[in-house]
Amino acid sequence: MEKLTYRLIGVMSGTSLDGIDLVFTEIDFKDSISYSILASETISYNKEWREKLEKAIDLPSEELTELDNEYSIFLSEVINDFIQKHDIDLLDAVCSHGHTVKHRPKQGVTFQIGNRPKLAKLVNVPVVCDFRVQDVELGGQGAPLVPIGDRLLFGDFKYCINLGGFANISLEKSDQRIAYDICPVNTVLNFYTRKIGKEYDEDGEMARSGKLDRELLNQLNALRFYKKEAPKSLGIEWVNKEIFPLIESKSLEIRDILKTFTIHVADQIAACLDNAPASKILVTGGGSFNGYLIEELQSRTKCELVIPEKELVDFKEALVFTLLGVLKLRKEINVLSSVTGARMDHSSGRVYEP
Repeated sequence: MEKLTYRLIGVMSGTSLDGIDLVFTEIDFKDSISYSILASETISYNKEWREKLEKAIDLPSEELTELDNEYSIFLSEVINDFIQKHDIDLLDAVCSHGHTVKHRPKQGVTFQIGNRPKLAKLVNVPVVCDFRVQDVELGGQGAPLVPIGDRLLFGDFKYCINLGGFANISLEKSDQRIAYDICPVNTVLNFYTRKIGKEYDEDGEMARSGKLDRELLNQLNALRFYKKEAPKSLGIEWVNKEIFPLIESKSLEIRDILKTFTIHVADQIAACLDNAPASKILVTGGGSFNGYLIEELQSRTKCELVIPEKELVDFKEALVFTLLGVLKLRKEINVLSSVTGARMDHSSGRVYEP
């Protein structure tokens, strides 16, 4: 008899370094695919881990291997604590994204630490992980991966936009799912708030109080990436090369940087929308709590911005990685070539048994 209901944990760590998102779900394949979130939690990175992950991109291979091993152990402790705290049993799998250290798909490189076989042994549950590598090997961007979830779980929306470390968008176009990274968001905003001892700009209030630097805004909006056709994706390497040098050349106050960059984000997202009042947009990710960003975006479009309940806002990406994992277990397609540019749709990820 075909298995139709799965109990899964999704684990996600994003480039904004907010922490590790964990979500315990049941996914049901009885009729259409449906889900329920049974428990969820974010474990913030301490200062030591944040500094390690920020510097990881520059590590030589031997030290990066050491960090990968250390992070896998840390991740297993976080997952085991989550399982114990929420009294979770009868798990079919842990579906883990890992933490992206390098993402240069044009050079055939994408690397997420924490995707080692030992993770399955340490949590004593099958682990589905390393979802991006196969897509890059097939000529794809290895990102974004969430659009399969947008299609299967949130198909009532014209657009799905996630405002995390980067903003990305997905939509149906000519019977294909199209998705791509739009621009950085919290990767940049949080970088500057941390310079003054704040984890983030609550509700965008500091940005709201800042002054717009028109010259910087024009330079940001003129970056070549924004004129490229999809599929396209962004990594921290691009931010380090293109964004930070531009901002640092201006000697601006932090609140003025936040103001200018928030308006830049709103400009870039609005440019991706059809501006039809009937178009509903599902907005998730930490940036959806940034009231100033949402106001600036809404002022640029007639589309209806829909921000769902907090749990879905916070944990949508982790939820979708449980879907990617279970589709891999079922040997079904979980990555769309129309999204990533790979040579074919495929079932990506590695499965490790305890």
